[in-house]
Amino acid sequence: MGVGRFVYTPILPLMHARAGLSAGAGADLATANYAGYLVGALAGILAPALVRSPALLRTSLVALTVSLAAMPATHSTGVWVGLRLLAGVASAVIFVTAVSSLHSRLREHPAHLSGWAFGGVGAGIALSGLLVLTLRSVADWRAAWWASAALTAVLTIASWQLRPEPAPAATAAPAGPAGGAPTLRARPWFGVLFASYTLEGVGYIVAGTFLVAAIEQSSPGWIGSGAWVLVGLAAVPSAALWARLGRRRSHPGLLFVALVVQAAGIALPALIAGVTAGLVSAVLFGATFIGVSTLALAAGAQLRFPRSVALLTAGYSVGQILGPLAVAPLLRHGYHQTLILAAAVVLAAAAAAAVLRRGLTLHGMVVRRGAPVRRPARAEATADPDRGGV
Repeated sequence: MGVGRFVYTPILPLMHARAGLSAGAGADLATANYAGYLVGALAGILAPALVRSPALLRTSLVALTVSLAAMPATHSTGVWVGLRLLAGVASAVIFVTAVSSLHSRLREHPAHLSGWAFGGVGAGIALSGLLVLTLRSVADWRAAWWASAALTAVLTIASWQLRPEPAPAATAAPAGPAGGAPTLRARPWFGVLFASYTLEGVGYIVAGTFLVAAIEQSSPGWIGSGAWVLVGLAAVPSAALWARLGRRRSHPGLLFVALVVQAAGIALPALIAGVTAGLVSAVLFGATFIGVSTLALAAGAQLRFPRSVALLTAGYSVGQILGPLAVAPLLRHGYHQTLILAAAVVLAAAAAAAVLRRGLTLHGMVVRRGAPVRRPARAEATADPDRGGV
């Protein structure tokens, strides 16, 4: 999924230069991919049995591979839009299925295990960046798509035996903090988490789509692809590290920190020109964007809100559709204003995470690994929120 979803970012400058793709059409292709991602996420909400289907998971893996291989077969923007739409649907099905499986099968295992699984997305990003960096001087944009399709096919074979989340047991889970039902106090705060993660979708995807092109505006061409490799390499361990921190710190508090760091990374190449700023930006962005997903999805699951993974992914997807549309008028002036706006949106997501943290603190609820729990009255009065409280 990391290759199939994100290889478009390092290939985009090549398509601008050698395939006649305009900046506006590039944004349209990105939007199509994010719209497809929303469709896949909605499927997980409306028909949860779909994301428990091994056949659908395998079909999605094959469809994602085929969508990449078909990109060089045409110069039609309309066909490209359709292929990126298909890639988005397949990516969302794969993501929701994998995350739901992780949360159900690894619930009693150390949190860093699921974090390393999320790191697979970062590995895919790094590999896609290396492919484009290697090929850009010896081949054209078509070879980059074909190579990414071949790599995705290999990874499809490797992931063929992934088992989706099992069907829920027939007996109802007990209500309350220890069971599967959300507490009355937890329900309103899921909306705040949803708003934060949706805003993150807006800001993150702008950087995820245009960061390479923005860096290449003020640096040698190879620096952009190299920065994308750094994004992936930084992302590989990030989810596991954030998950480890989540054992001693609240997820909303860590979510706030990750979003602030990410906003700084997005804004950096717009504020400071040069290779160093671009590479530091790549590391900060890579070290946080998967961590944000890990923390937000884990917090939603632990609030015991029904279908939280699919709902949060759907909100994230809506944000990703809105992001390129919101910045499209700015693209004619380059990418710097675009990145500043994206950073501001991510800061708004951080503000919502701060509200979530504060609200759960006031209500004496702890949201870490496990179900939300109610502090005893005495603990509510004396606990230090910076030492594990929310």
